[in-house]
Amino acid sequence: MRSFPGPALAIVDRMRALAAADPARAIAFQGSPGANSHRAATEARPDLAPLPCFSFEDALEAVKDGRAGAAIIPIENSQHGRVADIHFLLPESGLHIVGEYFMPIHHALMALGSGPFEAAYSHPQALGQSRHFLRERGIVPLSHADTAGAAAYVAERGDPNVAAIAPALAAELYGLTIIENNVEDSADNMTRFVILARDAMAPEALAGRQLMTTFIFEVKNIPAALYKSLGGFATNGVNMTKLESYQQGTSFAATTFYADIIGAPGDPAVDRALEECAFHSKELRILGSYEQARPRG
Repeated sequence: MRSFPGPALAIVDRMRALAAADPARAIAFQGSPGANSHRAATEARPDLAPLPCFSFEDALEAVKDGRAGAAIIPIENSQHGRVADIHFLLPESGLHIVGEYFMPIHHALMALGSGPFEAAYSHPQALGQSRHFLRERGIVPLSHADTAGAAAYVAERGDPNVAAIAPALAAELYGLTIIENNVEDSADNMTRFVILARDAMAPEALAGRQLMTTFIFEVKNIPAALYKSLGGFATNGVNMTKLESYQQGTSFAATTFYADIIGAPGDPAVDRALEECAFHSKELRILGSYEQARPRG
């Protein structure tokens, strides 16, 4: 897709050419060059060539059709919660989570002019993470497909009265001036990314490591279904570190849950807990087992 702003296209084409030379050693990410996902890709897997994709769906498709060996996708932020739609996209992709990466997030306000600014473009997540900063200055937040793409768009638009909120690297790439650094509302702003591949991690590759397992399950539409499905984790001493609900379809009759636990299938306690959860659920599907990037608890 060539849906990137003009100033980003030449960089995108160069990065795509490098990735195409050895697709198995490419890692797809959503956004223009200079986006937080670009930085996460280079930090988490410096041995792979970053492949920019316009949307999350495009990044996942790049792995499915063999243009990349892996993809790195933001899944949740400490300030702004889960990334929209990601819980739908991961199960639908058919890919497996094979790793995770935590990255501190710092945003900069950048522009062609020196201000004051009428509006600032950025990804909705970045706008949400900087909402107090924007409100205090009377700057209208305007959504864009990604942070660095917003910077490229501001450069392309040529209007000194609008700004972008993006990583500092984007200012360098697209010829903008950084007006203010660290405009995020919380100094400990952190995003968790997951790394996905076509094949799950082999059990022998996980041996001896502290592991996480991510799965989804849909409870039966009966009283106490959630209570019963989760009981096995408590009785078997399996620590569940994340549980989020979301609706699929329009019936609103039953809820699907996205969960992270410490441990992996093959551990008898985890096997018993998952078996009990599956018994009380309409469906349970494991999205991946992988090494912890940082301790929980």
